[in-house]
Amino acid sequence: MRVATDVGGTFTDVVYFDERTGRHGTVKVDTTPPDFERGVISGLHRAGLDLSEIEFLTHGTTVVINALTERRGARTGLVTTRGFRDVLEIARGNRPDLYNFYFSKPKPFVPRYLRKEVAERLDHKGNVLIPLDVRELESVAGFFREEGVEAVAVCFLHSYANLSHEMEATRVLKELLPGVSVLPAHQITREWKEYERTNTAVLSAYVHPVANTYLDSLERKLGQEKFGGRLFVMQSNGGSATVRAARSNPIAMVESGPVGGVLGAVALGEMIGEPNIITLDIGGTTAKCSLVQNGEVRVNTGYKIEHSRTNPGYPIQTPVIDIVEIGNGGGSIAWLDEAEALHVGPKSAGAVPGPAAYGRGGEEPTTTDANLLAGRIDPDYFLGGEIVPDMDGVRRALGRIANRLGAGVEETARGIIRVANANMVNALKLVSLNRGHDPQDFTLVAFGGGGAMHAATLAAELNVPKIVVPTDCAVFSAWGMLQTDLRRDYVRTRVGRLDRVSPEEVADVFEDLERAAAAEFAEDGVGAGRLIFDRYADMRYAGQEHTVKVRFPAGVVDPEKLAEATRRFHEAHEKEYAFRLDSPVELVSYHLAVYGTMKRPQVAKLKRASRKIADSIRGSREVDFDVYGIHRADVYERSLLEPGTELFGPAVVEEPATTVVVLPDQRLVVDDYGNLHIHLR
Repeated sequence: MRVATDVGGTFTDVVYFDERTGRHGTVKVDTTPPDFERGVISGLHRAGLDLSEIEFLTHGTTVVINALTERRGARTGLVTTRGFRDVLEIARGNRPDLYNFYFSKPKPFVPRYLRKEVAERLDHKGNVLIPLDVRELESVAGFFREEGVEAVAVCFLHSYANLSHEMEATRVLKELLPGVSVLPAHQITREWKEYERTNTAVLSAYVHPVANTYLDSLERKLGQEKFGGRLFVMQSNGGSATVRAARSNPIAMVESGPVGGVLGAVALGEMIGEPNIITLDIGGTTAKCSLVQNGEVRVNTGYKIEHSRTNPGYPIQTPVIDIVEIGNGGGSIAWLDEAEALHVGPKSAGAVPGPAAYGRGGEEPTTTDANLLAGRIDPDYFLGGEIVPDMDGVRRALGRIANRLGAGVEETARGIIRVANANMVNALKLVSLNRGHDPQDFTLVAFGGGGAMHAATLAAELNVPKIVVPTDCAVFSAWGMLQTDLRRDYVRTRVGRLDRVSPEEVADVFEDLERAAAAEFAEDGVGAGRLIFDRYADMRYAGQEHTVKVRFPAGVVDPEKLAEATRRFHEAHEKEYAFRLDSPVELVSYHLAVYGTMKRPQVAKLKRASRKIADSIRGSREVDFDVYGIHRADVYERSLLEPGTELFGPAVVEEPATTVVVLPDQRLVVDDYGNLHIHLR
């Protein structure tokens, strides 16, 4: 039995697959903050699973990102090189919006008085200039003890090139501060850039006790339920990790849940022959987008939290699948600003009280409420009929905004949907057009509880030729977790011009990383025969600051491989920035992605029962298709649509946890696996 659980901001999803019988199923339950593990156990019980029979359980969680955004982490101290305590405050000078002078630098997670300096210094090559003065650590530890510090980040200048000082300081502080989390920066990142490294180490220490407490609680409660299999945790890099690995690097879980959907889209693309994909994941709280080209996801180490027009955000220098996330989901609240302009999100009604339709005390209108009033969601089939929506409450909530706008509630609902769609279109552009990709060359894969409801309009806006709505799309991110391998990323900064570095030097770095990876995977019981190595390089033109990541050619490193890497860099740079230079190229950081292959569940083709399309029609109703007008649309039950079925919009396809909207000028076809393909006619 293989199971995946995905804890979202509103719902917790469970997907299970029995390898012996082929039986599989899905469950969606409310997320239960702050004790998220309760929702996980509730979902497993609701699925009717015997936890003693589960061999493999992979888990995606929002506990890390929630601790950061809600400032619920540990009281954290920082130990750093003398003269560098203010790196967190100085940060970077680049404004998030070039012409916006009204931005402010983010407040450091560690106040200045908890940032302590010690005597030590390395140069950029790792040579010791000033030895570490261990005696200073005693007074530092005493001060932290008095201040009730619960976690300590250790980050010394240039420690990416020489670990010795950080290792020694960490050892001493652990002895002096028993029970306190002490995390060295090199355990999290081995890239240069002192601000990004320091901030990453600090944020990782900040969430370390919270993440460990959560994992302890989850393991304990699973043990009480007689779970005897192996627990894995989804990582932001698109792979899963053992609990032991997750504990040592908790910040790698910052986007633990959303990446499952991107990996699921890759697996789906392989199955149906669609290598170029834009993913659209709309849940209860957020909408998330990513781009897959030639079956490969884009992974970078330039991730930031809380980045906006007025806030440069907090950088986290850990490999993360390139995802754009905005606060627009089913529970996103519609509101008017001081100029009476309509906005949707980023604030969400969450699971409690939830949208007004839930009847749990929510009084503010949300996107879900607007879709109900527009007829896109059937009030009689809301969440599969589990909830009878409070339509009077929906009208009251929308009425408050409608009265201020001087409009009717139906018109206001349409406006809320339009604003939400506009926000989502901008997110899709960020991962496509803004990075040199034409959306017409991609297929839009829509999932999450709200993805299929908005996808048709978004695809029309961007001229995307086809939409694919996967089977069990409402829990697709959890399904994607079952398709993942174990993964760890090893990044090392070692700057060198490719016309001056020898192939042997480059090969030595990659081989060192491969040996380190093999040793770490062996500790987790993964043998060398299950490992796959992918090489990447962060490269730039000499004199530039920023880099572009390219796949480094596989095989023995020789002059031809270096020339090929250079050619790939020129092409990638031109694609992303619209120009190339006739300048020397530098290899800045070596990046090795290592996969420990796992057995994946096989998806079987559906059997045909020779049903007529009329047998799948549940009825018809008036639906507001926005600019396409209000139409009486046939409503289809998705579970009754057979492979090969073709139908035409305007139409609505329903399943318990989501609704698929098909516009009047679109055609829907069901493939052999039950996925819905929506084309322009």
